[in-house]
Amino acid sequence: MEIVDCIYTEERETPLESHSCTVYEELRRSGQLCDVVMKTETREFPVHRAIMSASSTYFRSLFTQEVCSTDQKEVVIPGITADIMEIFVEYAYTREAKITAENIERLLPAADQFHVNGLVRACCQFLAKSLEPENCIGIYNFAKMYFCHNLQKLTYRYLMLHFSEVATESAELLQLTFDEISSVLGSDDLNVKNEEMTFMAVLRWIDYDAPNRKCHIAPLLKTVRLGLISIQYFTEKVKNHPYVKESDICKPIVIETLKFLYDLDMNDKAMDLANPLARPRIPHEVLFVVGGWSGGSPTNVVETYDPRADKWTVCDTVDTYHRAYHGTVTLDKRIYIIGGFDGVEYFNTVLCFNPMTMAWSDSANMHSKRCYVSTAVLDDTIYAMGGYNGHDRLKTVEKYQPTSNQWSIVTEMGHERSDANATSLKGKIYICGGFDGRECLHTAEFYDPITDQWTSITPMRNKRSGVGVIAYQDQVYALGGFNGSSRMNTAERFDPASSKWQTIAEMYNPRSNFGVEVIDDMVFAIGGFNGVTTISSVECFDNLSNEWFEATDMNLYRSALSACVVHGLPNIHDYIHGPMKTMEASEPEQAEGTTAEEEL
Repeated sequence: MEIVDCIYTEERETPLESHSCTVYEELRRSGQLCDVVMKTETREFPVHRAIMSASSTYFRSLFTQEVCSTDQKEVVIPGITADIMEIFVEYAYTREAKITAENIERLLPAADQFHVNGLVRACCQFLAKSLEPENCIGIYNFAKMYFCHNLQKLTYRYLMLHFSEVATESAELLQLTFDEISSVLGSDDLNVKNEEMTFMAVLRWIDYDAPNRKCHIAPLLKTVRLGLISIQYFTEKVKNHPYVKESDICKPIVIETLKFLYDLDMNDKAMDLANPLARPRIPHEVLFVVGGWSGGSPTNVVETYDPRADKWTVCDTVDTYHRAYHGTVTLDKRIYIIGGFDGVEYFNTVLCFNPMTMAWSDSANMHSKRCYVSTAVLDDTIYAMGGYNGHDRLKTVEKYQPTSNQWSIVTEMGHERSDANATSLKGKIYICGGFDGRECLHTAEFYDPITDQWTSITPMRNKRSGVGVIAYQDQVYALGGFNGSSRMNTAERFDPASSKWQTIAEMYNPRSNFGVEVIDDMVFAIGGFNGVTTISSVECFDNLSNEWFEATDMNLYRSALSACVVHGLPNIHDYIHGPMKTMEASEPEQAEGTTAEEEL
């Protein structure tokens, strides 16, 4: 386990407690008032019984039982080395402990054995902060061995979430027993972008000791959701792999999978997600879509997208307002819905939705009403930029900090922008395109919160209002939008290192005023207006192949919506596929409320 040394300091509730710790430590170091000597094999520690008793139920029992008379000046502590005892003593007096990569594997068991519970917690916190793909399996087993249940749960979640890296980088994975690797690969919580990754993990584990492990290919093959693999990959890489071909036990698995895949392909029917071959894993993140223009008016319907099942679910909860042309961001597992328009009123209101409790609450209002607002999160701060207040296009910017529940004004942008879009990347906020009341814009700029300044960057290759802007793999992507005459399906990306825009593959559908987010390491374009109708279609972009792929349509046709992604929800089952809570899609409308573009 590769881990970094640290000094653990326990919080002290009052200045008096801190002062007492200092006084007791001075007395110990000077040998004053010490009433017992704790002895190890190689060293003696003069201490105060009361102080040591306060740090451990073991020492309290030792010093208060009859066999250890208060007149006894020396006590031998068996089964502990001098360096670990020194840490115990220093922790008892100062509530500090030096935890290192060299001592952690001895310190945690000893702290557990001698009931120094504060040090047990400190060791668990230390290991939790040290988690990496290369060491998480070792830390998981360590936590399991010493009954550190919280650390065990945390490490398990880390292993599941980061399995893609563990599968390729971890040497510990190769040391797992058959039962252990089966349990990991068969888990519904396993976070894999595709099941090909699971199969490759099976091969890597077997390859490590092929003569003794290839006999396990059949049961391990059953941990792979084979029905979610393409026919081409299955026939070329799975069915024809030597381990599979040489195993008679694998033949029924191959036949069953081929039948499932061919039936799915030939009959063009929906996949049976209840079939064990195709049961999707549980996602570790879920995409929320809030509001928008649907069926001729703003909607308050909330939908969520499960990237593993490629399914949309209509939530049991709805926004307390019907709204469109608003902003939506995620911060600390909470969703903030900012500004917008209900067909009559322009909003400066901000709502907060807690997905864990499904509760809505009001946050502080913005200083300005903002429809067509651009929003982004940077360093635990929410930014609202530009927009339209019912009278003017805005260049003002304000920021919100949840801890104080206050909005404050920051430096305004270089351009008035409504119907633009923004994203954060590497400590800066980028905003692109929009409409200034006269024309659609191709300009772009970034904000640096350290200097509180906006700086122009190279203009986009196309004018884009109602544009989708998102940070993805260290670049800023600008998708679709309206150029003043038509909705576009073109897309481009900006590289801050070279200050250049590059054209990428076109989307399948032209769209403006759509949702855009990154989930499952792909860019998703969601809904929008194609120039004729509001659409429900969804597509996603994979940078590795420079291709767009179609995803399942939303349940609602909607544009002027906003999207965000929430990670690590403990109640994620409330938002993913299951007994589907769908609703009939409203008819796509031929025209919608007056947009910024239509005022041109």
